[in-house]
Amino acid sequence: MPDEPMGRLELVDLRHAWESESGDFTPWLAREENLKLLGETIGIELELEAQERDVGPFRADILCKDTSNGTWVLIENQLEKTDHCHLGQLLTYAAGLDAVTIVWIARQFTEEHRAALDWLNRETSDHVNLFGLEIEVWRIGNSPAAPKFNIVVKPNEWSRVGPAATGELTETQRLYLEYWTAFRQYLEDKGSSVRTGKPPTGSWTNLSLGRTGFALSAVISAWYKNMVVQLVLMGPDRLAHFHLLKQEKQAIEERLGRDLEWRELPEKKESHIRRTFENRDPADRSQWPSMHETMRQTLEAFQAEFRDRVKALDASEYVPADDDGDTGAIGQTRP
Repeated sequence: MPDEPMGRLELVDLRHAWESESGDFTPWLAREENLKLLGETIGIELELEAQERDVGPFRADILCKDTSNGTWVLIENQLEKTDHCHLGQLLTYAAGLDAVTIVWIARQFTEEHRAALDWLNRETSDHVNLFGLEIEVWRIGNSPAAPKFNIVVKPNEWSRVGPAATGELTETQRLYLEYWTAFRQYLEDKGSSVRTGKPPTGSWTNLSLGRTGFALSAVISAWYKNMVVQLVLMGPDRLAHFHLLKQEKQAIEERLGRDLEWRELPEKKESHIRRTFENRDPADRSQWPSMHETMRQTLEAFQAEFRDRVKALDASEYVPADDDGDTGAIGQTRP
């Protein structure tokens, strides 16, 4: 309708939206819907742990977990221009934590602080990733204000694998990197609900299920010439969660197939519910289209089946079997 009037975007002063960082902005960002917006911007599904929380000797404005691998995500907020004080805190985090993603949010990034984060992403371990984001608030007329995150610095692995780094990879690592890069693009082209992270140089990639301790994993093997899609259970409650899911085995297999492999692995760190596809060779690029499609369909089916199931699991409801085989009643305490 060419004659219909159109609104004009208006940039809102951040202090009109939030008077203070600690009293207004941090509690706002810690809300589930706003962490989801931030997570969608940086490509990480975030699960809130705490606000103003100590992590060892450190203290973060917001502490989250990356639900795909359980590592820390530390968020530092500023409603003003970046400063050296916050940069010093980020340096301390990066030096003191083995695996961490650090997100620095500010109204504006100075060129020197932008350059500092770029340098840290180049020089630090691959297990330390730093993001710099500028926050804006917009509205049209009298509409509610709408926040917008703009990435100004991101880890190199979102750009860390450049020509020089790729040259140091083995032939197999380059193959895997190219496969996962192509698969990620395939998912985007198909409009899939499955979202992968940065393409790895290894044989597997994990996808978030929205709860710490659980992930979907896609695996390819040039050695075994097969492909695996699996639910991965981790953490101290994994065995209880595994057995609770196994009680629903019939219903799960009716939807996912009878060829599922239920791997408890009590002596290991993970348990798996997996489906294996034989005769899938990632070294044969002519197989990639069919591998991508099979992997997409299977991941989407696993995601639909397990996402709500794992969120509802309560380890306290599992009663282990007695030595005589009596399992007791779920949800009841044995005398």
